[in-house]
Amino acid sequence: MELNRPCVIVNAAMSADGKIDTAERKGAAVSSAADKARVDRLRAQVDAVLVGGRTLIDEDPRLTVRDAGLRRERKARGEAENPIKVGVVSEASLSPEGVFMTAGPARRLIYTSARTSPAQLERLRAAGAEVFVLGGQRVELIQVMNNLYEHGIRKLLVEGGGTLLAELFRLDLADEIYLYVAARIFGGAMSPTLADGAGFPFERAPRLHLESVEKFDEDGGVLIHYSLKHD
Repeated sequence: MELNRPCVIVNAAMSADGKIDTAERKGAAVSSAADKARVDRLRAQVDAVLVGGRTLIDEDPRLTVRDAGLRRERKARGEAENPIKVGVVSEASLSPEGVFMTAGPARRLIYTSARTSPAQLERLRAAGAEVFVLGGQRVELIQVMNNLYEHGIRKLLVEGGGTLLAELFRLDLADEIYLYVAARIFGGAMSPTLADGAGFPFERAPRLHLESVEKFDEDGGVLIHYSLKHD
């Protein structure tokens, strides 16, 4: 199958020791106010924003553009007020009344597997989501990327979590990474990282090219921009 896919931009905030959340996994506020404004501007520049299952279920994110001026600029360009919201989740147990589903206006695309019951699929579709079953036990990310491209999405922002990001890197599906590194140490052997899962052997570890690095805010945060080298 020919792979037509969007340009994939990964954005993440992490502690200085590489953790994207504390061991409590309650969505710790890693970003500063300045970084949150940067992410809002980044969202305003893309066609869609995607998150993985744990982020979708546990954090129920809005994934909308918060700044009214940025929304007006999108509309002036002939775009929707908010980018398309995308969830990738093996078992789509999210509530049809949750923030992801109701905050907007925005289209919602949900990619799931056969583990989601037909009744839940119908509930989500009745609530206005476009739902696609792409996989038996796990969602097939390559098929997701093809489907997003077919929906006209050319620039995709991915905001986590670590399991989804690890799979994107393994499949060589990411093109850029923006990392906000906070001046904090979270610690914890079980705290989630930028790329969770089994990890990569050294010879197969994704290779990055440094585009820029800057001291970003008065909180001591650093913003790093990488591009990924594709073999």
